Amino acid sequence: MSLDGSANLTILAGALCLGLAQPGLAQQASEVQELRSQLQRMQAEFDRQQALQRQQIEQLRRQIEALSAPSTNPAAPALPSSSAKAQREEGSRPGWKPSDPIRLAARGGKAYLDLALDVSAVAGASTADDIEGGTQLGGHDPVQRGFTLQGVELGLSGAIDPYFSGQANLLFQIDSSGESFFELEEAYLETSRLPAGLSLRAGQFLSSFGRLNTQHPHAWAFVDTPLANGRFLGPDGLRNLGARLSWLVPTPFFSELSLGVQNSHGETAFNFRNEFEGDPRFHRPQTVGSLASVNDLLFTPRLATSFNLTDRQTLLAGASAAFGPNSSGAGDTDTQIYGADLFWKWTPSTQTRGYPFVSLQTEAMLRRYQAGAFDWDLDGNATVNPDGSELDGDGDGVPDLVTRETLKDYGLYSQLAYGFTRGWVVGLRGEYVDRFHLGGYEASFGSDLERAGRWRVAPNLTWFPSEYSRIRLQYNYDQRRMMGTDHSIWLQFNFALGAHAAHGF
Repeated sequence: MSLDGSANLTILAGALCLGLAQPGLAQQASEVQELRSQLQRMQAEFDRQQALQRQQIEQLRRQIEALSAPSTNPAAPALPSSSAKAQREEGSRPGWKPSDPIRLAARGGKAYLDLALDVSAVAGASTADDIEGGTQLGGHDPVQRGFTLQGVELGLSGAIDPYFSGQANLLFQIDSSGESFFELEEAYLETSRLPAGLSLRAGQFLSSFGRLNTQHPHAWAFVDTPLANGRFLGPDGLRNLGARLSWLVPTPFFSELSLGVQNSHGETAFNFRNEFEGDPRFHRPQTVGSLASVNDLLFTPRLATSFNLTDRQTLLAGASAAFGPNSSGAGDTDTQIYGADLFWKWTPSTQTRGYPFVSLQTEAMLRRYQAGAFDWDLDGNATVNPDGSELDGDGDGVPDLVTRETLKDYGLYSQLAYGFTRGWVVGLRGEYVDRFHLGGYEASFGSDLERAGRWRVAPNLTWFPSEYSRIRLQYNYDQRRMMGTDHSIWLQFNFALGAHAAHGF
């Protein structure tokens, strides 16, 4: 064989080897791509679970403490006294802190009960003559000049068994007349082992509408309730007996969809079947009948999402609604409330124990209220205009017939918080509420203060001497249509004992 033939044979052999190796390379590239796709899916699932784990981690920590605590494990050996003394001297065994659980636990069992106490009080003054229900719309707001006990709240939470946890909040208050009263804010159980990302809550609970409605006052960043919440969700927030089903949606980011079904009557269903203690509302008497069908219940759907914009920025967004009948008509009038909310927080890489930080929270609401027709000429002595409308039969200067109409109102607030150094936070809140138009009954009977436009600006300064206490100074500049300008200043003090059930981030 010639040299040229040998060279050709070598080239042919090399080409053959390369051809045989190529499928192996392609298969390797395909496997790498599949591994990368698998990694991305796992990372997405990890991010999605983070928000859920953030809510569950406190409960798991408490269960571990309950099982490992010396008081609930009599078989655990005691430390020698010299060793205990050495540990105390070295500071490696800290004593009880106000944020530690105050726990009642079954000996050797998994059930336990944590106790917590929150106390909030306010001192201050206002130029307004109608502080309670006027400038201040919330049931936990300062209600008078001088001192107001916003609430003494006893929180009970714990593990019932491996399948359920429970929570209850009992509130003691003193009203503006000096009368004391107790109130059950929440009392519910929640599942912990449902499959497919589902969870169920049943009992008396705050409806999942927006961000602030589900938070107790001790978790608020301001002294009082925003105007939109007070006007549309009521002084005590939207809450009632019922059940709520939540589903952790399988998305690359945290996403939770929930639907609450609750009773629609009473003071805590403010814009729904509420008798208002027999007083007319929107110039109509309010009548609450018995529950006749499923349509007489209150439905509150909500979608909540969370995104990590960067390692230092988090954005939460939500959309809510509340649907149910109201008490202004003969069973055929309803109320619809829609809401959207945003929360953004930033902390720098140099932060220490959460400081410094900047956060922004905004909520917007729209109320669509169907008001029924009513004839105040109960004795039938009214005269009739040529067009068929009734004149003033009772001599009070206004017509007797109130026609059916739909009232539309809106409101929003935005609050900014800046934790500029450890223990110190400065905040600013701006808010506005108003109606869409003046017509119907208002054109005949005069404007209603409950729907009148108003806006408020409130700066505050908060000092946390420790994580167990808080002192807050807040000023309110309040501008109300038909009422003018009012100024209020409030000094709030709050302290807490015991570990509290975690609020949603």
